[in-house]
Amino acid sequence: MAMKDYSDEFKADAVALYESTPGATYKSIAADLGINRATLREWVLRDRERRGVAPAAARSGGAVPAWAGQSAPSADPDERIRQLEVRVAELEASERKLATERDILRKAAKYFAGETNW
Repeated sequence: MAMKDYSDEFKADAVALYESTPGATYKSIAADLGINRATLREWVLRDRERRGVAPAAARSGGAVPAWAGQSAPSADPDERIRQLEVRVAELEASERKLATERDILRKAAKYFAGETNW
């Protein structure tokens, strides 16, 4: 099978998508983008090395959200504020992920629209 040559922009977008997705796996993101899992992993590791980020400290995703499993709000107002701040951070991360995915899809649509020569 021939090796594909991906643009630097596509690689950067793929790495950004992986890094901005809490709890994501190389397999899930690679499947979404239609690339090999090992290829995505290599791009992420190279990017982390370039930035000087340790692999273990690179992501804090995968943890269970602080609000999960709680049925009633806390009686302590400070605790409730902390829980809401955590939830806001999770929603902001989700919004960044969706924006990154949207940008990738727009670029792909533009690329494929220009490639069509009927």
